[in-house]
Amino acid sequence: MKRCAFLSVLTICLALPSLVAAQGSSDWNHAEVGVFADYFRLSRTTPDINFVGLGGRAAFNVYPNVQLEAEMAYDFKRNFTSTFSNGVTTQLVNTRLRPLTALFGPKFQAGTSGPFRAFVTGKLGFVNFSTSDQNAVSGFKGALGGVTDGNTQFAVYPGAGVEGFWGPFGLRLDVGDVIYFDGGAQNNLRVTFGPQIRF
Repeated sequence: MKRCAFLSVLTICLALPSLVAAQGSSDWNHAEVGVFADYFRLSRTTPDINFVGLGGRAAFNVYPNVQLEAEMAYDFKRNFTSTFSNGVTTQLVNTRLRPLTALFGPKFQAGTSGPFRAFVTGKLGFVNFSTSDQNAVSGFKGALGGVTDGNTQFAVYPGAGVEGFWGPFGLRLDVGDVIYFDGGAQNNLRVTFGPQIRF
């Protein structure tokens, strides 16, 4: 938690000079906040498990087409079907695994005006693999508490996407690869979609 607080303060300090300089500018936004639905295809297991969850993000402009962005997502436990070697017998398995992903880094936007923009991003952070039988709220709190002493892996996230705004309100879709390192690089597809507000 101390690291997250430090990164938040650092982001605000880096963004303040640009925000002050751009007070009179109406052709680009100063900051964005949003929530999103998260799809995370975990390739760590056999078969791959498709997790879904919720997350939030905040971004501050440092230049008209560059933002520093922080985001966190929590995925809920999933059921999956396991097929045995005879190819006929299957079994429904409930996993208690709940990934928690936190990422921070720049977002580079194509263009500084207009309602629609494409972007690319490259972020660093972590993926925490917690297990729990608790409900989603208690499981999230447990995952946050277990970041420093649980199964937490360093992660790199290259991604790209599009966003469209109608005034201060908009929608954003991005797709990327959460790469964490556990016995080599592990690639995991991630897709997020949700509303944004800019101000």
